[in-house]
Amino acid sequence: MSRTPPPLSKPLPLRPLRQRALLVTGTMLLVAIACMLYAGMTGSVEVGLGEVPAALRELYEGRPQTLAASLLELRAGRATVAFATGAALALAGVLMQALLRNPLADPYILGISAGASVGALAALMLMAAMATVELAAVGGAITVSLLLYALARQDLRGGAGGSGGTSTLLLTGVVISSLCVALITLMLSIAPEGRLRTMVFWMIGDVSGAPVRLLPWLVLGAALLYALRNARGMNVLALHAESAVTLGVRVGSLRRGLFLVSGILTASAVTSAGSIGFVGLIVPHACRFAFGPDHRVLIPASVLAGGSFLVLCDTLARTVVAPQQLPVGAVTAIIGAPIFLYQLHRLRRH
Repeated sequence: MSRTPPPLSKPLPLRPLRQRALLVTGTMLLVAIACMLYAGMTGSVEVGLGEVPAALRELYEGRPQTLAASLLELRAGRATVAFATGAALALAGVLMQALLRNPLADPYILGISAGASVGALAALMLMAAMATVELAAVGGAITVSLLLYALARQDLRGGAGGSGGTSTLLLTGVVISSLCVALITLMLSIAPEGRLRTMVFWMIGDVSGAPVRLLPWLVLGAALLYALRNARGMNVLALHAESAVTLGVRVGSLRRGLFLVSGILTASAVTSAGSIGFVGLIVPHACRFAFGPDHRVLIPASVLAGGSFLVLCDTLARTVVAPQQLPVGAVTAIIGAPIFLYQLHRLRRH
């Protein structure tokens, strides 16, 4: 005769979701601040921790006079661009994984970044000004996005189906991305010798020459607000895709919004720093392992973790073989590939 275990005297306490989200976000925010300070202090000329408060005071007053303040100002601009780019890629990865219902999807899978690369490299090959290069990158991303929407708009309208609403979109994106890669290869093969190095660095990803602008932060803020407002719907779509419509989720509108916002984020990141891989793939996946799949926690954690990760990678890129600088995209690939293989191995075990 089997004996049933005695009931617990009281249920296990569960931390409220809002308290947990605030704890995770606060912790990741402290990590992000620490990464920004580390990036400002690290370089061929070190800035001591004791010099930081006075240097920050000089920067706040708008009159940097010491060497430490000047170094912090120079490095802070580059770290700011890296943080905004990494955060945008990580958020785009979260949205793309929710759209395709695949935790291993990344922002570049639909070819939007490849379209931006085609436009930017064409402008670089023609020796255009940097403002024209950025406009060409945005134009290439918009062109691919419109083409994707035209070819897969039936899937983006949504429905009650679980994975059937994204298969055509995914396949279309892969084909368009392959076409863009062929065009990129063709341009690199016929580019003038004097422009080839700049084109290769831009294609790999580099934040050394990227200007500090307000627009990427505005795009990131608007996209983050949209993602947080739709986090509950993304949870329902991920867990109960077959019955999401009956649960009150406007599937078609949500899918179109995820597609549009992730495309804008990817275009913004590529325009700022070129094609930087693995950030939008490994950061959301690592945050999902660490903090769970709830998008109300996953979204802010991924944004802060993605920005911090790219800041650290860029710091490594400019210091590991100083005074020579490496493209940050190569560093993220070297670090990201083994991390991704480890995550994939853990996913298969589970």
